[in-house]
Amino acid sequence: MHWILTEAKRILGIFGYLWVVFGLLILHEHIVLSRHGIGYGFYGLAFINAWILAKIMLVGESLDVLPIFRGRPLAYPILARSCVFAALLVCAYALEEVALGLWHGKTLAGSVPTIGGGGVRGFASVVLIMAVALIPYVAFRELGRVLGRERLRTLLFCGEGAAKTLRDGSGTDAD
Repeated sequence: MHWILTEAKRILGIFGYLWVVFGLLILHEHIVLSRHGIGYGFYGLAFINAWILAKIMLVGESLDVLPIFRGRPLAYPILARSCVFAALLVCAYALEEVALGLWHGKTLAGSVPTIGGGGVRGFASVVLIMAVALIPYVAFRELGRVLGRERLRTLLFCGEGAAKTLRDGSGTDAD
């Protein structure tokens, strides 16, 4: 039962983060398009994509695909994981769009989405944007792995007294 609750918290955390990121990107798109008199307001897309991609990230987190960065400065695994997750999410989104297109009777070529305006440059642009957007999430995860999740939560969300207790070495870490 504890495992199910832990996994539920993990997927809700990933989902929440992705929902905020995708919501902000859609809000930005709405602002840009409205400057040109083009209406756009499908905010449900952020919710749906965040839920689908959170499941993919949950699986991706369980695979330690970058053990080469263990023991190195945290900047390396944070940046590497952000880039890997960004590429994974953009590819998963593209596969999702292709599957939906095929389901709706489009050809394979007609189902391939135009990502970032199309082409390699557009794809790379979207991966870069997603990689930068994922840095805070991955940094939080990596710091939690190194410091311990409870210690990180205490440092971030409790008062100075709790942080002092941790500095003095008398804090416990149940993680």
